[in-house]
Amino acid sequence: MVYHARHLRSLASRGLASLRSRGLRHTLQRLRERRRVPGSIDAAPNTRASGERPLRLPRPSRPRASIVVPAYNHLPVSLACLRALADSGDQTSFEVILVDDASSDSTPQVLPGIPGLRYHRNPHNLGFIGACNAGAEMARGEFLVFLNNDTTVQPGWLDALLATFDTHPDTGLAGSKLVYPDGRLQEAGGIVFADGSGWNYGRFEDPAHPRFNFVREVDYCSGASIALRRDLFLNLGGFDSHYAPAYYEDTDLAMRVREKGLKVRYQPASVVVHHEGISSGTDLNSGVKAYQVVNQKKFLARWGEVLARSHAPAGQDAGLASERGRIHQVLLLDACTPTPDRDSGSVRMLALLRLLRECGCAVAFFPENRAHDGAYTEALQQLGIEAWWHPHLGDVPRWLARHGRRFDTVIVSRHYVLSPLLPLLRLHAPQATIVFDTVDLHHLREQREAELSGDPAQQRVAARTRKVELGLIAQSDRTWVVSEAEKTLLAKELPEARVDVVSNIHDVRGAGPSFEQRAGLLFVGGYRHTPNVDAALWLANDILPRIRERLPDVELHLVGGDAPESVAALGALPGVTFHGYVPDLEPLLGASRVGLAPLRYGAGVKGKVNQSLAHGLPVVATRCAVEGMHLVDGEDVLVADDAEAFAEHVVRLHSDAVLWQRLAQGGLENTRRYFSAEPVRATLRELFGTPPAA
Repeated sequence: MVYHARHLRSLASRGLASLRSRGLRHTLQRLRERRRVPGSIDAAPNTRASGERPLRLPRPSRPRASIVVPAYNHLPVSLACLRALADSGDQTSFEVILVDDASSDSTPQVLPGIPGLRYHRNPHNLGFIGACNAGAEMARGEFLVFLNNDTTVQPGWLDALLATFDTHPDTGLAGSKLVYPDGRLQEAGGIVFADGSGWNYGRFEDPAHPRFNFVREVDYCSGASIALRRDLFLNLGGFDSHYAPAYYEDTDLAMRVREKGLKVRYQPASVVVHHEGISSGTDLNSGVKAYQVVNQKKFLARWGEVLARSHAPAGQDAGLASERGRIHQVLLLDACTPTPDRDSGSVRMLALLRLLRECGCAVAFFPENRAHDGAYTEALQQLGIEAWWHPHLGDVPRWLARHGRRFDTVIVSRHYVLSPLLPLLRLHAPQATIVFDTVDLHHLREQREAELSGDPAQQRVAARTRKVELGLIAQSDRTWVVSEAEKTLLAKELPEARVDVVSNIHDVRGAGPSFEQRAGLLFVGGYRHTPNVDAALWLANDILPRIRERLPDVELHLVGGDAPESVAALGALPGVTFHGYVPDLEPLLGASRVGLAPLRYGAGVKGKVNQSLAHGLPVVATRCAVEGMHLVDGEDVLVADDAEAFAEHVVRLHSDAVLWQRLAQGGLENTRRYFSAEPVRATLRELFGTPPAA
């Protein structure tokens, strides 16, 4: 009850502040977005393929993937599998090779006549291993995909499976999420214990649950649906006939892939319904299934030393054993799911999540609003983040009571998220290091806004925020700020606090197009952030007219989502183009000649400045906009705080190629030195006391 009361007070306070700054309509819109509850994430699987159209499979001359389907009898099952492949709608080019393992039914009479299918019949029964290896020898694709014939692939399964190799380049083998026909989960990656026994992680659970919906490094993936590069498979000698006719060949293959220094990953976005038992039965005492027991002993004899050294002991909790290679357990909380195409804070958060994974951390994340944010949440899952959402998350205090003790580190961004949570974290995760990620010192921004407006109510809000932030810093084990300036300020306020700089994180994109190839001015800002609204209005109404007196043809591009009417209306002014939300800023960053940051108040490090400098786009800014960024006026940036001086700097920079080139180079070097990933890596290494994972 205490948490809920504090949370409601926090929401009410932020709602009042939003009403003052954004007005009723935009406040209600934001509230609806924050409290939305998603619909079902995983629909019931499609287990029956349509038979209305004639069955025809693609047969490209240069397929990216060769799908090898071993089959022995059960013709209707094979036909249903092929129909699902034909109807999947995947964009990846693929061929299908069906290996008939000497079937005795009508398979050899029917399947060769299917257009597009590459049909191969073994002269005698070779078993699963022999059939797969025979199909691999025929393949022409860059990737081999082994698919049981008793499966029904779901739309997009192949695109998602192969995307694993693009997103995670060190992937050697990737496997699908396997689901039973009744909708229950069959496997979300496999676990191999130290005694050689295996377990299908998540068996009989809900396949939509967050625990089973993020990319993970795993011990193995079931051979019912796996992919790897053809060259790697052939180099490894294919599936080992040591395990003929079947079972443990997929587990052994995963071990050999890791021996090559590559990873085995589970891909939850690749969904395949597996009608387990149709081909081999389920009785461990008879038929092919009996080889599962025999081959476990063979597997243990071969890999015993490796298993003892790097695999979980038999009987360990499957949840703890499910994600191999993770040294630390981290919980990260923020107000919302990162939206990196909409705001700079999300760019920083996404980069931070990547670095935590790089440092060997298993990372769980949930936003304060508990929403599944569609593609943004899915992007976290593809990164390897265990993203939680309602209703699986449920009540936050109950969730922490259940899961809190598994985490050794908890990172909470923003004071209004941490404030109601801190007592709960101390209660349910007493072993964890609590890190308060300020993002920026909110009270500093609010103080400056109050000074600019002269509003006593805003001054009181700033004072309350200051009290809350300083109190949380004093109670947390560590605090992160985004600039040395804020660290210095806190050293005076709270000299005993442990404060580190974890600033914005950007990739240096390079110089880009030359001075002569560019023209015009660019301002980027998310307009939920009130300093950006003030900056856009000041820029268009007071600064731009002074610029156009000397550069009458110059164009100002205003970019950013969630703009109030006052900002959107600026597009009607001479020389102003209002773009609104732009999903890809690269073209504008490469075409503009001068970036602008006319912020009159704010705090922290400004992502718009970092972003421009990282792309070789020189910037004219106010002192507030470049505070704490180690930028030198005239060398890396031009700085001015009044409209006339700001306009003069813009005109000069837009006209002087030599000055432009000097500032562009200075900005790139500043990004490399202070705002790339390496400074943050150093802080994380110190926090966790371990080197980054290889």
